[in-house]
Parts: sequence; structure tokens; C-alpha cells
Amino acid sequence: MDISAIEKQIKDIEDEIFNTQKNKATEHHIGKLKAKLARLKSDIEKRKSSGAKGKGFAIKKSGDATVALIGFPSIGKSTLINRLTSAKSRVGSYDFTTVDVIPGMLKHNGADIQILDLPGLITGASKGKGRGKEILSAIRNVDLVLFMIDAQHKDHLELMANELNNAGIRLNQKPPDVVVKKTGQGGINVTSTMKLSHMDKDMVKLIASEYVTNADIIVREDITEDQLIDVFVQNRIYVPAFVIINKADLISDFELDKKIRYITQKGWEVLSISAMKKHGLDELKGKIFSKLNFIRIYLKPVGKQVDYNEPMILKKGDTIEIVCKRLHRDFKDKFRYASVSGPSAKHDIQKVGLEHVLKDQDILTIVITR
Repeated sequence: MDISAIEKQIKDIEDEIFNTQKNKATEHHIGKLKAKLARLKSDIEKRKSSGAKGKGFAIKKSGDATVALIGFPSIGKSTLINRLTSAKSRVGSYDFTTVDVIPGMLKHNGADIQILDLPGLITGASKGKGRGKEILSAIRNVDLVLFMIDAQHKDHLELMANELNNAGIRLNQKPPDVVVKKTGQGGINVTSTMKLSHMDKDMVKLIASEYVTNADIIVREDITEDQLIDVFVQNRIYVPAFVIINKADLISDFELDKKIRYITQKGWEVLSISAMKKHGLDELKGKIFSKLNFIRIYLKPVGKQVDYNEPMILKKGDTIEIVCKRLHRDFKDKFRYASVSGPSAKHDIQKVGLEHVLKDQDILTIVITR
């Protein structure tokens, strides 16, 4: 089937979903249609990607993490990245000042955090409008998304989030806890470890049948049909995100509080800043560090003083084994024990093994065989 035929099929299914009345009697039918629609969209995206020509954004990731700064045109992204980093992003009072990706490096709490000033994200980006495909491709490779909105104008937040969602980017979500084991025969068997409130097992089977013929499926959490479809499509990216309200100094405290409450009620974490006047930037740096789940580990080599100037940047949940791998390829094999002082230690200078989970501002000594 050629691309035009698939596109027509997609349009027909979208129309059928839109025109079908949503109720108990039609929910299975709609669920099946949504699964088929996602499969066709994934198929057509793969075909277009494999035949695509031209050059996208060439971005070399560097530092401890990469953050995407996105928003509609002319809301102050370039000003902000210039304030936070050593980047030199053009600043203008007209739309589309930034036409390429401008990287800058934020240094905070010992971490090097790459921030990308991306061209303005506009409605229709997920369908390729306004270099949308290139922008969204860049966002799929970052560790954190910052939505910037203008305090004086319509926030555009839902429009931007919807474009990312259409591109398979899931914000502030975790991959659904579902196990799919393909089998050679026996059809589709569904087991759930808890009561499913959004769909029944028949719905699970209907959706799964668009992707597999024989499989054992274990659903370990109460998920929606869209989340189940994501499990089968498999090209979803899960990224944390929060919202920045820029130009907060240009509206009243009452209007700002009203805007913050509205966005918070939608389930977003939000900070207000003024990039031009440098208001709220220290809080923003701390928020970025926190949302990246960073922790700082101070190394104390045997017989030497603690180096507080250059902490090792790790992620929450990282263990001594991760540190060993970061320090030297032989450290894990030669590891004898480690000594930890700080938040993760049960007492001062606790002797621990490779599996010990570290916490922010631990002091660590690793002892290896010579």
C-alpha cells in the first residue's frame, strides 16, 4: 500500500472516530479504531523517515544533560539562554529570530547542563509545519523540556504539549508497566495484577490484536487505552517537563497568580521569571537541576582531602557500581569496598558495597586492589 492510500485510510479512521458517539456500547469499537490509527501513523512515519532527504538540525550533545527550551516565536527564549549560558542567540522583537538550534552551557551546582534554544514551535509542527519535524526530532533526544510562555499573551501551552504528544513525546509520564511476551500459538492471553478502571480485558485483546497474533500480556498497573497503544507502538519517548512564565514583571501580581493557578490546575509545575530583568533565574537553575534528578557526589581519594570543587554528577538511584564504571573500566573488577559519609550513610564513614545507593552530597572513598 502506498503512502497516499495509507493517508486516506488514516483520514477515514479519524473521521469515523470523530463521528462515532462515545458510550459504553461503542468504547470497544473506538478502542480498536484508535489502535489501528496509531499503527498506520507509525507505519507512514517510518516510510517517510526512511525516504527523507535533506539536512536536519546537527546537534552534538554534551555536558551532564541536555534541556530543550521551546515556545512560540518571540517570547524571550533567546534572551533567557543568553542569561543562563554563554550562548550568543540572536534577540529580536519579531517572529522567528532563531532559525537554527543555538546551544549554550549552564553551569550549576557542579553540573554542566546543555540548553538548546530551538526555533519557535508552532501549531502543526508535528505535521512538519515551520520546520516542526526537525524541532520535534531534536526534542526526542533531550533529558528535560522547558515550555516558555508569555505572561502578557495566550499561553499556547496546550497547543505545544499537544504537538509533542502527537509526535510520540510523553511528558511527565513513565512507560506503562505492561509485559508483552509473543508466543507461537494460543492467541492473546491477558492477565492483570490489579483492577482496570479504564478498560476491560476484552479491550486489551482488541487493541493488542492490531499488533500481535499470539502473546501473553501482563498489565501491572491501571492504564488507559492510549497508554496500552503506546506499549505496542514502541517509539514513544518519556521526558520530564515544566513551565516558565516569562515577562512576569509586565503584569500585575493578581494576574500572575491567576495564570499560575490556572496552569497548576492543569497538572503542570510552573515558575515565573523575567529573563530581561534577570528575576527568578536562580530559582529556575535550581529547578532544572532538581528535575534532572541530579545528585552530587564528592570524591575523597585514599589519604587525600575531599574535592568539593568538582563533584561527580549522578542521577538519583545510582549506586557505587555506577561510580566505579565512571572512574575507570577496571574499578569494578578491582573493587574491595567503599566508605561513605553523608545522607546515604547509616553512620559516619560507613563501609558499603557496589550495590549501595548514593544520595546528594555524599562523600565517597573507593578502595581497590592494587
